[in-house]
Amino acid sequence: MTKLVKTPAKTPAKTVDVADSYAVRLMQHLVVPTFVIDPKRRVVIWNKACERLTGVAAAEVIGTTKHWQAFYETKRPCLADLVALDQPEQLPEFYPEYAARGHNGLGFSAENWCVMPKLGSQLYLAIDAGPIHDEAGNLIAVVETLRDLTDQKRAEMALKELATKDGLTGLSNRRSFDQMLMSEWARAQRTQKPLALLFVDVDHFKLFNDKHGHQSGDECLRAIARVVSRHAMRPLDLASRYGGEEFALILPEMRSDDACAIAEEIRHAVMALRITHGADGAGDHVTLSVGVASHVPGEADGTPNGLLGAADQALYAAKRLGRNRVICSERMLAEFAGLGLDMASVPGLAPRKSA
Repeated sequence: MTKLVKTPAKTPAKTVDVADSYAVRLMQHLVVPTFVIDPKRRVVIWNKACERLTGVAAAEVIGTTKHWQAFYETKRPCLADLVALDQPEQLPEFYPEYAARGHNGLGFSAENWCVMPKLGSQLYLAIDAGPIHDEAGNLIAVVETLRDLTDQKRAEMALKELATKDGLTGLSNRRSFDQMLMSEWARAQRTQKPLALLFVDVDHFKLFNDKHGHQSGDECLRAIARVVSRHAMRPLDLASRYGGEEFALILPEMRSDDACAIAEEIRHAVMALRITHGADGAGDHVTLSVGVASHVPGEADGTPNGLLGAADQALYAAKRLGRNRVICSERMLAEFAGLGLDMASVPGLAPRKSA
């Protein structure tokens, strides 16, 4: 009797190997920068596009956990590492602005500035990292893909800068001032700390323009803006061009006397520039008038309009009293009394009931 010998069933291992080999070749030639790490976070694939993006050759990282060196100067996890470690709670720490869970609920997406040590320049990268599991649900790899969004990000930052900065002086513009004043006013209400405001105006600026021309006028404003900006020294201080030849300085958590001292420093610093004026009706050099107000807002103070009005009124008083001076809204009565004047007799300077 002939003995039948069963032919062994074809093992799927060969097919799997072929598939794996094909996947590796495919990833190597993807135009999208891609690298793959294993569960121990060792690099197993670093494709040609990734080499071009980072300047790091595959031979430098394959089989190591040094892939972070392609993106950062000091050791920290990449997005793929957080997926491999299953530590989504660390996303905000390393990607504070753009951390997000991927749409499939498995991987992560983030955007980040990377220093790119090999290139010597920073790149803003959009990053996606997702896990690959076997049939039993065990992690076998993590794939990270990268997109260079540097040009778009810089364009976005430039547009944002244009939206908040004054084109002539580089200071914050009126829109930015209004937003900051509302924000600091609300914070002062919560903390019950004073908020100071300075209005700074260039004396006889129209006469200056008429005599020296608008180009010299622009140079004058830029020089004064630099002085004002130097006195916005703390993180929350804001120097802005309020309009025309008028500047404003928001000084959170500052009482009137300290704010007036800063106003005097600004006035003296501009006098020290000795910018020639000489127009009829003006002095030899450019000077400033400054109005100062400070207030601790109460619950009934819904808006900073009272603070704005007080600082504006103080500036107007400085103009009426001869220019080239600082007037504090809290001391206007004393200033006028010292000159033998009655505030009520000067248009626009009657005492404010709400001030």
